[in-house]
Amino acid sequence: MRFLTTGLMAVLGALLLLPMTAHAERIFVSNEKDNTVSVIDGESLEVVETIDVGRRPRAMVFNNDGTELFVAVGDDEAIDMVDLETLEVVRTQSSGEDPEVIRVDPKRPYIYVSNEDDNIVSILDYEERRRVGEIPVGIEPEGIGVSSDGKWLVATTETSNMAHIVDLDEQEAVYHRLVGARPRHAEFNHDDSEVWVSGEIAGTVSVLDRDDNFNIKHTIRFDVQGVPRETVQAVGVEMTSDGRYAFVALGPSNRVAVVDQETYEVLDYILVGQRVWHLALNGDESRLFTTNGVSGDVTVIEVDGFEAIKSIPVGRFPWGVVVEP
Repeated sequence: MRFLTTGLMAVLGALLLLPMTAHAERIFVSNEKDNTVSVIDGESLEVVETIDVGRRPRAMVFNNDGTELFVAVGDDEAIDMVDLETLEVVRTQSSGEDPEVIRVDPKRPYIYVSNEDDNIVSILDYEERRRVGEIPVGIEPEGIGVSSDGKWLVATTETSNMAHIVDLDEQEAVYHRLVGARPRHAEFNHDDSEVWVSGEIAGTVSVLDRDDNFNIKHTIRFDVQGVPRETVQAVGVEMTSDGRYAFVALGPSNRVAVVDQETYEVLDYILVGQRVWHLALNGDESRLFTTNGVSGDVTVIEVDGFEAIKSIPVGRFPWGVVVEP
């Protein structure tokens, strides 16, 4: 009897462990021309699934409990919501005209949407599925960055060449800062003390100081030897949470710049695919994934050593990339 009890307990223990086995890390890539999202397995570094979504998918974010992936589908003027268990679109929410970049509020069930044609940032409640507000900004809003405390939003406007700093409690832009030409991306650093704004045509990153009313404290410039200056176009920015490195996608120069977050020194340039656009670090920040629009692939970079180790073919014109939390 004691043998049976011991054996039964061992079997039950093994069964209890089965549901706790986690799947490999997954990387999601939006393919602008294919109307799909590619799913890459973080261990094999191969595409394992393809999700059909709406027309012209670009930016993606996860909801706060990590159960859904939100995809901005620009030509449908909507946000597709993908169930992360079934990898299917389970609902769609209207977003306003031409949604390009979306971010989720860390404290509220809100999605912030840059509506390029309307010159506004829309605020959507993704639980109640309704629009709860809109914030006027400059001409052709694109990039959006949200501080981790949910206090500030920074929206970049391409034609105005400005970063608009929005107080989210008031839902109003309170500062407007002139930055490098055609600002594309806004990214807060690890402690929200700075926000980095890339200027595509300027080929620069403007570093804004939160403690100084978001005035510019430094401008980072890039110079890739042997590459025409006009192709060095700063777009996506990704930063490590330990405050060490920032990575800047440099568009048609086919390079990713590695920048010291403390000194703002450019440490290296990494050769990747053609027209690198956006970037995402994996969970332990050991790898960086880049979307390369013209070559239709994702470059995998080992952060330790700044080395590109693999190119993964995905769909046509990959735009956004996010790693499942």
